[in-house]
Parts: sequence; structure tokens; C-alpha cells
Amino acid sequence: MVTWKNLDTLASYQELENVDRVNLAEVMSGENGAERVRNYSVPMAAGLTYNYAAKQVDDDVLNALAKLAKEAQLTEKFKALYNGEVINTGEKRLVLHQLTRGQLGDPVVADGVDKRAFYVEQQDKIADFANKVHAGEITNAAGEKFTTVVQIGIGGSDLGPRAMYLALENWAKKNGKFKMEAKFISNVDPDDAAAVLNSIDVAHSIFVLVSKSGTTLETLTNESFVKDALKNAGLDASKHMIAVTSETSPLAKSDDYLAAFFMDDYIGGRFSSTSAVGGAVLSLAFGPEVFAEFLEGAAEEDKLSMNEDVLKNPEMLDALIGVYERNVLGYPATTVLPYSQALSRFPAHLQQLDMESNGKSVNRFGEPVNYPTGPVIFGEPGTNGQHSFYQLLHQGTDIVPLQFVGFKNSQIGTDVVIQDSTSQQKLCANVVAQIVAFACGKADENRNKNFEGGRPSSIIIGDQLDPKALGALLAHFENKIMFQGFVWNVNSFDQEGVQLGKVLAKRVLAHDTDGALKEYSDLLNI
Repeated sequence: MVTWKNLDTLASYQELENVDRVNLAEVMSGENGAERVRNYSVPMAAGLTYNYAAKQVDDDVLNALAKLAKEAQLTEKFKALYNGEVINTGEKRLVLHQLTRGQLGDPVVADGVDKRAFYVEQQDKIADFANKVHAGEITNAAGEKFTTVVQIGIGGSDLGPRAMYLALENWAKKNGKFKMEAKFISNVDPDDAAAVLNSIDVAHSIFVLVSKSGTTLETLTNESFVKDALKNAGLDASKHMIAVTSETSPLAKSDDYLAAFFMDDYIGGRFSSTSAVGGAVLSLAFGPEVFAEFLEGAAEEDKLSMNEDVLKNPEMLDALIGVYERNVLGYPATTVLPYSQALSRFPAHLQQLDMESNGKSVNRFGEPVNYPTGPVIFGEPGTNGQHSFYQLLHQGTDIVPLQFVGFKNSQIGTDVVIQDSTSQQKLCANVVAQIVAFACGKADENRNKNFEGGRPSSIIIGDQLDPKALGALLAHFENKIMFQGFVWNVNSFDQEGVQLGKVLAKRVLAHDTDGALKEYSDLLNI
């Protein structure tokens, strides 16, 4: 039987607090470091590997983390989630994003519907629609093919799909899979929509409106912006727009759209990249087969997350090390550093995924917790970040754990040899150097040039960033965040923290203001 307990009530957590600390600079130096790199490694799906040699752990810490995983019932809680129990206690909902890519356990029936069958049906509908667009069977009013797809959405309807598109854009072009350019409109700032619309040929563009409820203010505002542009171009907006929404929303059966594809309340926005939210734009951009490969990579990684052995479960291990860093070592943040330009927006997606999920100060029952929960997440691609915020990471007063991602080969394959090495080799050399520099540091009598080291990192390594690898990478972080939420006993699947500002914004627009709200409104001429 699954029981939900706060972290600080678990005996294994008390034991973890008492385990001797690891001197990272010492254990990562010389042959000891080489042995750790060889041994502290876990295979992932799609040829990826999670290496945690440069984390502040040893066998004693790992044994304590394994005990914590068992006492916190992480495997049982994941099983309860994928078998359809009500895990989202705040909204009293199932949590089913794994079902969009595979069946891990028992059939899940909700509202009288087999949910796996429902998600596959939507994927099949999207695939059929995308194939018809690519074949010129669905065209604009002039009978001409669409060349651009524009996604209109915000939050999870934008960040994940945008990050996934950018991650695969160059790969698709190199491998003959590029079908249509994709653009994204998210911000209610009119400059966002205007800039996108000015950069495309609206007559040859198809727009994907994404809103589960059909009432999201920013998204509907941007839809009106787009419809106005289409009207001014003499075009019928209903021949250029599709909707991704719930079956009960006002968009579901509207004549304003060429087609509607459905999601449901059991998939949170930030977990929706493998649902119709990501499926429509990615299938139109790259073809349904590429989206299917992306789902396959995620499904393979989900299966690894079922393993009870912490040392063979990369997501659970990553999660537990993160809990150790946050709650025992006291580190307040984590930075995500992909050494791949294709993953330029992946840290932004993980920022929402992690901070919206585990940025909670009450447990699943609404009771305050007495320990830190989710860390601050930030990041940029290497090597750009090295010339930006790495100074603080190397020599700042706070220790910030780092999560690197690197690939042996580039996506496009175009390169040049300068000073006896290629650009890709230089990129990989930089990530290797950073891991060791952070861990081991460098002694210098000049304090400005002294590096204390002891700054922990992990790295996920792959051969090349392709659809399967991207799916596995996404599932890794989704499941890591889930496991951490289980350990902290918080509900990782609601986001009440985003609601208050929306409510007050509506008051401002209705001129129902007083006090500071009124004064700020006057300052901005609202």
C-alpha cells in the first residue's frame, strides 16, 4: 500500500543526513577520478548515458539514497501514476502523459474511455492530417500548399513544443525530413505576434491554436491578432487554422477551424510535448514518422524509470542525488547546460517543467513543509554560457550543481579543422574541461585565480541529437522531476501559483482597482 509522508519524517532521510560528506576535489583527482568516470555511469534509452562521477556521492551515499527510494516508495508511486490512480490531489486528476507514448501498466479507463486508445486515436488523426497537408490534399483557398506552420499558445503549449522543434530542425533538414518551417507566437506582447506575422507569408501558413480550456486570455488575444492579419490579407481564417483543445472546450466543434485535435485534463501543459500539443506542430514540421520516433525514445526511457534498482534507473538516481544536494548539502539552484546549440531552448522548457511542478511549500494535503523543495533552474547552451554566468558557478559564494548534456557528433556534420581540431572536438573538449575544473579546481596563491573546486555536476552523453535521443532526454527530466516530487511529498501536477496574477490582471483590465493595483495601472496608462 502506498503511503504519502513528508521527507523529514523518513528514517532513511535522517540516515542520509548523517552520512560522511564526499570531498569531490579529492575523489575526482588522478586515477580515482578516472575510475569514477568509468564506474559511475548508467545506460539510458536511445544510446544515451547518464554519468554522475562528478557528483558528491560515494557508495555510502548511494546506499543511503537507495534506502530513501525504498522507504519513500518511489517505484510503487510511479506504478500508481501509470496505472491511473488520482495522483494530482490538488485538482483530483489522473496523471497520464506517459500514456501518450506507451502502455507501462494496466489499461487506464477514465470517463468511460480507454485513455491509451484515445491518445493513439488523436495521433493517428494528426498523422493523417499532416500527410494530407504535405501531399497537397489540404491546401489554402487558392489550392496552393502550406509552407509554414505557426503554433499559438503559451506556457506548456509553447515552451516544450518550441524547444523540441528547434532541437530537431537542423537534423530534419540534414536527413531529408524537413516538411514545413515552424514559428511560435506566445507572449501577449503585440510585438511577438507582429514580428512572426511580418516574417511569414500568411497565405501559405497554417496556424495551430493550442488551448485546453479554449479560454486562455493570451492565446485567444493572439488568435484575434492572427485572424485580423488573415482578414486584412483577404483570406478566410477558418481555412488556415486548426485547434488543439479539449473535447468540451468552445473550440472543439467550432467552424472557425479546419480540424480539431484533442487533449484532456489528465495531461498538464508542461508535460504535453508528447501529446497533441507537440504532435500537431512537430508532425506538420517534420512528418508523423519523426514524431513517432520521438515518442519511441520517450517510451523506452519511461520503461527504465520502472526499475526498482536505483543504480539502473537513471531518472530515479538523478532525482535522489538532486534531493541530497537540495536538502542535505543545501544547494539552492541547478543549472542545465546543453553543449548543443540545437537545445538552445531546452533549459527554458526545463525551467517551467521543474519550477512549476515542484515549486511548492505545502505537501499533497495542503500542509506546510519544513524543508526546501524544488530548486531554481536556469541555463544556456555551452560554450555561450561559459562567457556569461560561469564566473559565479566557478568562484561564487553559492555552489550550484550542474547538469551537462553533450553529443559526440553534430547534427549537420559541416565542420572545419582549425589548430588541429574540429569545432565539434573543441565543443566536446570544453565540456570535459568544465566538468573537471568544477570538480577539482586549481590552487593559486593569488586568491583571484584560486578555484576551490568541489562543485558537482553530471552529464548525459549521446552520439547525436536525433528524435529518439530527444524523446529519451525529455522523459528523463520529466520522470526525474516526478520522483523528486514524490520524495518531497508535494503535488507536482498542479500550478496554483500561476493563477493569482491572472485574476488580478482581469481586475486591472476591468478597471476594478484600488490601492497599489490602481497606482501601478495609472503608471502604465491602462
